[in-house]
Amino acid sequence: MATIRKRQGPGSRHVWHVQVRKKGYPSQTCTFDTKAQALAWAATIESEIARGVFVSRTEAEATTLGEALERYSVEVLPGKKSPSEIGFVRRWRRHPLARRSLAGVRGKDVAAYIRERERDGVGANTIRLELALLSHLFSVARSAWGMESLGNPVALVKGSRPKLPRGRDRRLLSGEEPRLLAACEAHGGLIPLASLVSLALETAMRRGEIAAMRWEHINRKARVLLVPVTKTGEPRRVPLSSQALSVLDGLARRIDGYVWGVRPDSITQAFSRAVRLGRRDYEAECAASGETPDPRVLAGLRFHDLRHEATSRLFEKGLNPMEVSAITGHKTLQMLKRYTHLRAEDLVDRLG
Repeated sequence: MATIRKRQGPGSRHVWHVQVRKKGYPSQTCTFDTKAQALAWAATIESEIARGVFVSRTEAEATTLGEALERYSVEVLPGKKSPSEIGFVRRWRRHPLARRSLAGVRGKDVAAYIRERERDGVGANTIRLELALLSHLFSVARSAWGMESLGNPVALVKGSRPKLPRGRDRRLLSGEEPRLLAACEAHGGLIPLASLVSLALETAMRRGEIAAMRWEHINRKARVLLVPVTKTGEPRRVPLSSQALSVLDGLARRIDGYVWGVRPDSITQAFSRAVRLGRRDYEAECAASGETPDPRVLAGLRFHDLRHEATSRLFEKGLNPMEVSAITGHKTLQMLKRYTHLRAEDLVDRLG
């Protein structure tokens, strides 16, 4: 039987306190701003008890989103690879929703959050990652923290999620690779950037995998590189082409055992600087010769585009999807397709 009492709430407003008691079940209590909300909640609890499908909401209603995020940081984040998720947790903990109970976070709240972030000019992919973390938190709370009654509000807003932009399809233009390598040689700083870029184009390895390379992982006789730690969590062995071996043979051995001795962020910064200054040099050459510079040359190029380029080249060499995925480490054909951009011009000869 439900008992509903009107009580003095914060400030001068009143709230409605509800208590549902039934023999054989723990007492359930909750507080609402209106009597209608209180009656609806009590009716739901009583109906579930009568039908034998009741699951206690006590813990979900007593735990705030902020408290759950703190627990998530301690128990879940240490086992995840992406350091960006720490920043997403901090952002959610600063948001007003963090003061709401887990049971009180609804789909409309998540939809409002999406609109808020879009108004702030936040990119669609960033919003997607923030929602993914929140969704995973609710899944963990339901499956591992004993809050079986908890629904996932993120699952209710699929139609409201921002549309992701089309995947990048930037590939090196004809004659652009020599210019890129020359720019890396001239502006790479202390990093042997030209050699690093050449290896990336031969192996399709990720930035972090290249930064973590150690000489002990290279089997020169078998022409294979072991990548013990990958984004997917599964080690893989990357075959090394003659060009890749030539690049490695030209490097000096470091005392610490690393091939490059640089952080992933340092690679990105050095590459961006080299591309920017290489574009400047290209424009100066065009001005000196009276030519009009191609607006595409060394423009909008990112280090990760080299993985797209290398993956596409593997297909153009005639390798099948299983062979390419063994080299690149892609888990699904869909992901592999996103990283593959074949040029129609390069496929003409194969058609006959």
